[in-house]
Amino acid sequence: MKVVVDGFGGDNAPLAVLQGSAMAVKEYGASIIVTGDEAVLKRTAEENGISLEGIVIHHTDDVIEVCDDPTSIVKEHQNSSMAVAMKLLADGEADAFVSAGSTGAVVVGASLIVKRLKGIKRASIATIIPSQTGCFILADAGANLECRPEMLTQFAMMGSIYMNRIMGIDNPRVGLVNVGEEETKGRDLQLETYSLLQNSKMNFVGNVEARDIPLGKADVVVADGFTGNVILKLTEGLAKFLMSNIKDIFMGSLGGKLAAALVMKDMKQFKQKMDYKEYGGAPLLGSAKPVIKAHGSSDGYAYKNAIRQACEFAEKDVNGEIIKALQAQKEAEKSL
Repeated sequence: MKVVVDGFGGDNAPLAVLQGSAMAVKEYGASIIVTGDEAVLKRTAEENGISLEGIVIHHTDDVIEVCDDPTSIVKEHQNSSMAVAMKLLADGEADAFVSAGSTGAVVVGASLIVKRLKGIKRASIATIIPSQTGCFILADAGANLECRPEMLTQFAMMGSIYMNRIMGIDNPRVGLVNVGEEETKGRDLQLETYSLLQNSKMNFVGNVEARDIPLGKADVVVADGFTGNVILKLTEGLAKFLMSNIKDIFMGSLGGKLAAALVMKDMKQFKQKMDYKEYGGAPLLGSAKPVIKAHGSSDGYAYKNAIRQACEFAEKDVNGEIIKALQAQKEAEKSL
């Protein structure tokens, strides 16, 4: 499996990119293309003792920054490390793409360079988040601030396929984010989406309130990008708040330190469960080829897992299953 990685995307690039790529080559046997300034990449690898075996550097002389207009990826920054990486993906030079760079640029580049799957109205950033019962996928997590009911229904369908193929969940439960469980609650968007999901073949469990999301009421949590991004950021903040306060409790007194020694193993497992680095990145569902948006502050370990995720996305043919679902829906509509 060949993965192209944006060598200068994210807060810790290019060092973290090279560290994660080297780990992915060693652990998964992946072939990696890293885009970016060749001299800088080679110097960084040499200074940090990183092997470039299995890694090909594709030189580019530009970087698109988080502060840049996302549409500049196809204009002023069309020779940036991100844009060139996407072109390599679109041209079939790689099987999947990973970047921790600008989310807006990733979404625009995936839509205009890589393109969307035929029949998909909008690509959705779908983030894996831990819950009481395991984890759930949140779609959309910020790619589409304004949505229509048919878009949310497609997000649900793609999220269900991802959770089945990648996370191994049979018949994933789909929940629609709303201000109440009753089907009469919400704005027109939620009311119309509820009807579409109810009449679909998905395992729709109804509306889910925000308080029930982390308790694992649904495996696929569907929302417009504005609402989804608020849920994502609040979840990240609460996780940091909880971990910080738990640490203060244990480290604040001798008794706390003794108690910490007794539950250290369990606390490490809990911390690992809450760590985004374990999940890799967020797939951009609906893109014509696998695109993974890694967290902006990804370190080498997080990059390694994002590359693993990209390989699994391609190997398990998630897009092929989405295409089949779209075709089945089309045939069903014809028979009506």
